[in-house]
Order: sequence, then structure tokens, then C-alpha cells
Amino acid sequence: MPSHFGDRAFHWLTLLMALSVFILIVLIGTELFRGSQPTLKAFGWHFLVTSDWDPVNGQFGALPFIFGTLVSSAIALIIAVPISVATAVYLTELAPLWLRQPFVMFIELLAAVPSVILGLWGIFVMVPWLRDHLFPLLQKYLGFLPIFSGPIYGVSVLAGGIIVAIMIIPIITSVSREILRSVPGLQREAAYALGATRWEVTRIAVLSYAKKGLFGAVILGLGRALGETMAVTMVIGNSPQIIKSLFAPGYTLASVIANEFTEATGDLYLSSLFEIGLVLLAVTIMVNALAQILLKTFAGPSIKPQH
Repeated sequence: MPSHFGDRAFHWLTLLMALSVFILIVLIGTELFRGSQPTLKAFGWHFLVTSDWDPVNGQFGALPFIFGTLVSSAIALIIAVPISVATAVYLTELAPLWLRQPFVMFIELLAAVPSVILGLWGIFVMVPWLRDHLFPLLQKYLGFLPIFSGPIYGVSVLAGGIIVAIMIIPIITSVSREILRSVPGLQREAAYALGATRWEVTRIAVLSYAKKGLFGAVILGLGRALGETMAVTMVIGNSPQIIKSLFAPGYTLASVIANEFTEATGDLYLSSLFEIGLVLLAVTIMVNALAQILLKTFAGPSIKPQH
């Protein structure tokens, strides 16, 4: 009888590799939980709903950082998703062959730029331009909205969201492009045969077919947005407050860890940063889990019959 040793070894090896991802997450969570014990005992669940962050007096609360993380990530997605999907559609469906490769090369170059370099560009180029041009324009025409009112500082939650959007655009674009390229050519040919225009082919035969994959690309971008550190730290203003205006400085979970970890002298201060790391891990896992639930709940068949 033929030996099945190779099949069994391959099975157990791949299983071990798959389990290693889960084990790594558990080990990281366990270490963060252990480091958070003093803060958990001192503040309990109030740590998540308290806005005070005063290391001198030993008062710590993570709510401003949770708020800043979610708001800046939402801004980044609002800006990046339309640009990324539209770019992927153009490169896949509309761009001439001689233009596609240079576009793809520039997208890959943007993805390879270190976040600290983007942060420096953000400080010296983007923030002054936003402060002197875009923000006054938004305030002039949309100042009746609370989120576009108040003094303009330049460094702000909106600036942080924009820099994160720049960082996740190449990720979402690259993944979306590969997903759109994987759509079978028969989908397009069938739509053209029925007399559909190029826009109808793109909307019905391509985007509808690939919507689950595109949703996954957005989730990958969201994961990067939630955890982005250096570039956001350099342009968001680093102010632990819950803001009403997007022009005001803010803080994120990742940036407060990077910015204050070396300054944490007391055990409670250090433990608070560990718990913020634990909260960031939990927020990332919950957001991804919620996205998977939404995908399974609301994503119907790839191609719906047209009447």
C-alpha cells in the first residue's frame, strides 16, 4: 500500500501554520492583558468611558483616544474608498495598455513610502496647505455644520484622517484591481452581447460580481487605518480631548502609545498604555468581526437578475 506519510505531514504542517496566527494573537492579547492589570484594578470598565488623561494626578481614561481613532479612520475611508475603487476600475476596464503599467508602478511606489516620510511631508507641506487654503474654504461654505466650525490650527483630526487616507489608497487600489482582474471575461462578454453600455457592463457584470472582494479590500484598508501610528502622530495634534470640530487637534490609540510610552514613569501610567494597546487590539478584532457579519448578512448573490 502506498505510504501516506507525506499527506499527513503536509496536513499537520499546514494546520500548524494556520494555528500559529491564532496563537500569536492570543499571546499578544495575553501579554497586553497582564500589563493592564494595575489599570484594570484601579479603574475597571470606567477606563473606557472616562475622558480624563492626567498622568501627573494619576487619572487615566481612553475615551478620547477611542473617539479619535474611530473618527480619523472613518474620514480616511470616506476619502480613500471612492478614489481607490474608481482608480481600480479605470486601470482594469478603461485605461489603455500603455498607461496601465506606469499607473500601477506609481501606486506601488506610494505604498512603499515609509509612514514617517509621509508624516514629515504632512507637517511641512500638507498641514500648511490645509490650514491656509482647504480648511478656510470648508469653513466658509460648510461652517454652519459643527464639524467644520471653530478655530483652525492646521494639525487636526481632519489632517490625520487625510494622511491615513493617502496611506490606505494604494492598499485598497491594489487589492481592488486584482479582484476586478479576476472577474471572468465571460461576464463582460455576456453583458455586451445583451447590448449593455460600457458603464452598464462595469456596474452590472464587474462591480456586482466583485463586490464581496471589494468589501474585503476596504476592510484591509480599515485595518491599516486603525493601527496607523507615526504619520498620524505627526499631524493630528496629540490632544486628549473629544472634539466637536474636525479642525481641532485630537489623539488616537496608536499615537498615544508611540508618543508617551517613553515618558511613562509610574506603574499606573505604563499600565494605562498597555490597556490602550489592549483596547486597540479589541477594537480591530471587533471591527473586522462586524465587517464579516455585515458581509454575510447583506451581501446577496454576486449577480442579480435584471428585469
